[in-house]
Amino acid sequence: MEKPQLLSRLARLWDPLFKGTTAVLAYLVLALLVAICVALLHEGSQAFRTFGWHFLVSKAWDPANNRFGALIPIYGTLISSLIAIVIAVPVSFGIALFITELAPRWLRQPVSAAIELLAAIPSIIFGMWGLFTFAPWFSNYEPWISDHLGSIPGIGALFRGPPFGIGMMTAGIILAIMIIPFIASIMREVFLLTPPMLRESAYGVGATTWEVVRNVVLPYTRTAVAGGIFLGLGRALGETMAVTFVIGNAHSVSASLLNPGYSIAAALANEFTEAFSPLYKSSLIALGFILFIITFVILVLAKLLLLRLERAQGEST
Repeated sequence: MEKPQLLSRLARLWDPLFKGTTAVLAYLVLALLVAICVALLHEGSQAFRTFGWHFLVSKAWDPANNRFGALIPIYGTLISSLIAIVIAVPVSFGIALFITELAPRWLRQPVSAAIELLAAIPSIIFGMWGLFTFAPWFSNYEPWISDHLGSIPGIGALFRGPPFGIGMMTAGIILAIMIIPFIASIMREVFLLTPPMLRESAYGVGATTWEVVRNVVLPYTRTAVAGGIFLGLGRALGETMAVTFVIGNAHSVSASLLNPGYSIAAALANEFTEAFSPLYKSSLIALGFILFIITFVILVLAKLLLLRLERAQGEST
């Protein structure tokens, strides 16, 4: 009788200890996040005090005269990430759909392993491949893009430009290739979580594969799918080396996606070691703080969207 009582007493002691330890670790992550934010804001405060809110809307970037603005890097970061998401989401959906619904069983595991291996490739390898292989190849097709898409009313200006091979479009495509494995893997896993009974019932009443995916799989997994998409977007926003290689690093804003551009991550990678004045360094750190805020806001909006989807799904059921 004494041994069970001792074990019970130890269990009652360990449970609060385990709960307290996990709580400390969770709060530690939150404290680390706040500390990073405060450190970036403190180090970048000189730039914010000097330029005020004009720092966010100014195109100036003149280190010789200590004139800095964040508009061009912000624009490049958002546009390249948007291009990546527009390309990556349908491709990832197609990969996940093929693996879970269409591929023969003997092919599913090799394709899944290949997707996971693609996610393990370092970003600098993607950047080097993009610069030395993809960009020269893509430059051969940019005149075709300008000729056929550049004349479309409304959106034609996005596709008119010289065939440099490097630029916003190239950066977006490389980013898309980098985030496809993450989004596709999450979609594949959540598609597999759909109860087989629901799939079999839909097939039993004569539904096609696309009807099963659209009316059964996607409604059941839409919250997790949206989370995977925003996870990929977060990766695209903060990518540094691959974008630095292929975006062109031109401090200018152009309507054409074929022209070179700049991003916050590329600016930090290229110029941080060359920051010769305190205001120059503070401006670069302020760019890092802005990137932190952009990522944080997008993740918060993603969380709100997921909560809304969960609420809507609960009301419908």
